[in-house]
Formats: sequence, structure tokens, C-alpha cells
Amino acid sequence: MVEFRFAFLPAFLLLIPLFILVLRWWFGRSNQSSGVLRYSDTRILAGLPASVRLRLRQLPNLLRLIAWILLVVALARPQAGDGVELLQGQGLDIVMTLDISDSMATADFNGLTRFDAAKDVINEFILNREFDRIGLVVFAEQAFYQAPPTTDYNILATLVNDVPLAGDIGLSNRTALGLGIASSTNMLRDSSAPSQVVILVTDGSNNAGEIDPITAAQASAAFGIRIYAIGIGSEALGDALDEATLRQIATITDGRYFNALTLDDLQNVYEQIDQLEQTPIDRELTIRWQERAWGFLLVALVLLIIERVLRQTVFQTIP
Repeated sequence: MVEFRFAFLPAFLLLIPLFILVLRWWFGRSNQSSGVLRYSDTRILAGLPASVRLRLRQLPNLLRLIAWILLVVALARPQAGDGVELLQGQGLDIVMTLDISDSMATADFNGLTRFDAAKDVINEFILNREFDRIGLVVFAEQAFYQAPPTTDYNILATLVNDVPLAGDIGLSNRTALGLGIASSTNMLRDSSAPSQVVILVTDGSNNAGEIDPITAAQASAAFGIRIYAIGIGSEALGDALDEATLRQIATITDGRYFNALTLDDLQNVYEQIDQLEQTPIDRELTIRWQERAWGFLLVALVLLIIERVLRQTVFQTIP
């Protein structure tokens, strides 16, 4: 961001005498006194063409006028500055942990699959954050790091869009919930951010992996990592969702559990999390000012030199 200012505004008062001189010259043209010599008839001269020298006879005065203005501007100390925004504080470290088991391919979210709906809402959440570092972990029967915590949200959104379902990469339709939590915790364990958060999205229950979800949640709590668990679907509708375990995970880590049955529910959940996880960032704008008077001085000097040369050559007058 480029700023501009004059550091010494009183210098513009020097334009007042210039304004007065211009007014005197202008009104003096129409109130000229009678000439000393009188001619009987000057009409014979009326048809003569005006020479270039005659037409430009005021050019030296105009150059001097412009030079005066430029010198006044230079005296006012024009300055340009680049604004540098300093941020006091630090954003959060967040890991998006997404279930990619084939059950997420169920198309019951306003015509979208649960998987596509989750990715769309995750991307919207990512792009609404400003200073947080966000990472991505996916899991089915195994867990995979997709991106470490980063502020490059465009790259992260691309990675989210490219995440495949388990069946597309040859994995079975099983859910290692504990392994997904443990992988997310491992990504955040060395974080120095003021708060570390895992946002867990699943529609199943733990039926794979060697790590129990509760044990993994206790490890997260030991590192001060909070887990927001989002359960998609409903046990009452025949889904394999283990809401009791997800609630316990959220309780252990001082997080919250949310249930999402529709796309609107899922969007509302992320909006609530967005409001819950806010870190104050103090902005301080510092402007580094640099003098720009030399440009005006240089132009004024050139104009004065040209004006003096013209007066001594083309527009030279005999006293």
C-alpha cells in the first residue's frame, strides 16, 4: 500500500505572492498606458502574420512560473511511503481430519454425497480463516497426512478437492477413527500456536487400526489439543455412526460434538466452530516515508536553465 503526503504544508503559502503577480500581470494587460509614440494609422500592419517568436513571447515567463511552483512543492517536502502491516499475535493451528471411507459416498446431502458436501464446507471454512495455519489428515482403514499446517489456503483447498474415497485408492471400507485422531495429534504436538484444534468429520465407528479412539483423545488432551467431532448421519437411520464415542472424544479434549443430518446442518456446524475458534490479532500499520523532492527540484532546475537560455537568445530584448 503506497501513501503520499507533504511533510511541510506551510511552504504552499509561497504560492500567494505568485498568485498576486499573475493577477497583476493579467489585469495590467487590459489597463496599459498610452504609448509614447503615436502613429497616424496602424491598420496597414493588421494583416501581417504573427511570427512564432511573437506567439511564444510569454514562454520564458511561463517556464519561470512553473519552476516557481515546482520549487514550492519541493520545499513542502513531498514524501511517498510504503505501508507495512505488522501483526501482533498468532493464529491457531487447525487440522481438518476427514473420513474417506466409502460410506461417505452416500448421496443424502441435498443431492450431494456426504463426502462432496464435507469437502465443499471444509473449503469454505478454510477460505474464511485469515491467519490460522491449517493442515489436512484423511483416514479410512489407515490415516494419511495430506498437508502440514499452512497458510497457503489456495493450495490447501486444491488438496481437499483432490482427496479420493478409500475405494478409489484400493482401501477397504473400514474406519480407523483412533488412528485418524492420533495422526492429527502427532501433526500438532510440536505446535507453538496459542491454540491447537482438530476438526474431525466421520459417519462411522472405529473398526480398524490398533489405536482406540478414547486413548487417542486422551493423548490429544495431554497436548492441549481440542477436538471438535462432527458426526454425519444418524444411528436411528441405520448409519454406523458411533455418537457416544464422538461425544466422549469431544468431552475429553474440552471440545464439542455436533451432529449433521443435512447440508445446512453441516454448514451451521462449521460456522459455529468458526465463531468458537477466534484469536485476536492486533494490526499495526507502519509507513516508511521517503523524500521525493529531488524530482521536483531537478525539473525546476531544467526549466530555469531553459528559461535563461531563451531570454539570452531567441527572446533577447534590447533595452
